[in-house]
Amino acid sequence: MLRENYATWRCGSHEISLARPRIMGILNVTPDSFSDGGENYDADAAIARGLEMLDEGADIIDVGGESTRPGHEEVSPQVEAERVVPVVRALVEAGAIVSIDTRHAEVARVCVRLGAAIINDVSGFTDPEMVEVAADTSCGCIIMHWNQGGLGTRVARRQVLLDESRPTGSALPRPVTSQHRFTLPDQATVMRQVMGFLGDQARTLMRAGVSHERICIDPGAGFDKYADEDVVIQRATRSMVSMGYPLLCAVSRKRFVGAVTGVEEPSARGAATAGVCISAIEGGARILRVHDVAEVSQAVNAYWAVSHRDARQGFVSLGSNVGNRVANLARATQLIDEIPLTSVVSVSHAYETEPAYGIATPVANAVAEIRTELHPLVLMGKLLEVEDQMGRIRETGAEAPETSVSKVVSRIPKKPGNGPRTIDCDLAWVEGESHAGRRLTLPHPRLGERDYVITPMEDLMHDPKRFLTHAGVSVLPREERVGQVTADLGEIAWE
Repeated sequence: MLRENYATWRCGSHEISLARPRIMGILNVTPDSFSDGGENYDADAAIARGLEMLDEGADIIDVGGESTRPGHEEVSPQVEAERVVPVVRALVEAGAIVSIDTRHAEVARVCVRLGAAIINDVSGFTDPEMVEVAADTSCGCIIMHWNQGGLGTRVARRQVLLDESRPTGSALPRPVTSQHRFTLPDQATVMRQVMGFLGDQARTLMRAGVSHERICIDPGAGFDKYADEDVVIQRATRSMVSMGYPLLCAVSRKRFVGAVTGVEEPSARGAATAGVCISAIEGGARILRVHDVAEVSQAVNAYWAVSHRDARQGFVSLGSNVGNRVANLARATQLIDEIPLTSVVSVSHAYETEPAYGIATPVANAVAEIRTELHPLVLMGKLLEVEDQMGRIRETGAEAPETSVSKVVSRIPKKPGNGPRTIDCDLAWVEGESHAGRRLTLPHPRLGERDYVITPMEDLMHDPKRFLTHAGVSVLPREERVGQVTADLGEIAWE
């Protein structure tokens, strides 16, 4: 493994690497959320949007069934569950890391049983029953600060100005001079309240049996906080990170984002949200909860690529069954080496392998070991460009069995079929990365059953089975694998 930053957040069966920023897509299954109420109120529409966000770059989908906007009306746990359960079930079935945004213990428990990996509690686990749910499960826990009485800085500010403007023994106020004026509340006053609460609640969870590595904290931007207070809190990001827990930045479309940019319409605050998120990343926040996944993902990927050295190890499976197959493997390797922020470290021999997955003729296969600083979805797009450049013809294969998920995402283009191809470039594994989606699944869902990947990897490392098992991939015994290697076709001359 190459990574220097091994920070992780353990959420149920998932271990989320925080070596780079992670995006949590907001999926409100409500009729009245402040900026997107009703857009995904229908379960089928919500499922489709959740899957779409995965393809846009979301690592986590945060599903909520109750609006917490100012002036919201509370809903019963039963109503909330009716809204979110079908959505959570379908997204978990699709392989997504799902967070349930709820303050009701009953809803949290049901969703965790369905496979939700994270509980995002806006009330900060102040309900003993919610603490019990956290202790009884292995899910990740997001503690959010929300003092519904406010932080009190407006009252304190007015009192300071009033007191300091009155000379002793005078019945008349004196003018307030510049030395008494300030633009923002005192940071210490604000952060004592926010960080004190977050620390106290984290300790409450740990005393109940929740491990430190499962806890994430969120200062609760916009929840009974004035814009001035939210800015103070964002400027104190490094202080919150120093508490030792992953920090969630949940500023998407919030009022203070509009206040500092002059953008009145919440849905138009995507670019402004991205700006605040990048500031938070620079301060050490690693989870970004946003509505506009594609826009924020694009901004974060660009920022991260030019500001952080972040080379990761990866493996690309190459296959060809048309024309000069070994020459095709060599040319594909050359083109992969030309991808920006990516280099080929080494390539296995070419191997003749038995046809698999409906392919009619034997295939020449190889595996390229790479180093890349690109986001996996960006890299996958570049690999598809390599295929296109080499004349890959994409055909739609046999239809997969229809499921509740596939019914509602039929508008999304289907994956290529298994017909003849000059080259096939499958991103099989990237260090520290797991992802679910129709564009890309990492690690590759069939990696452990493919002899035409495992055997070539033996040219690149001593024990690929042990390596992949350590990375969470189950590898089948050789006799049970598909695409068995039948001959060594020799070295690939690509340099």
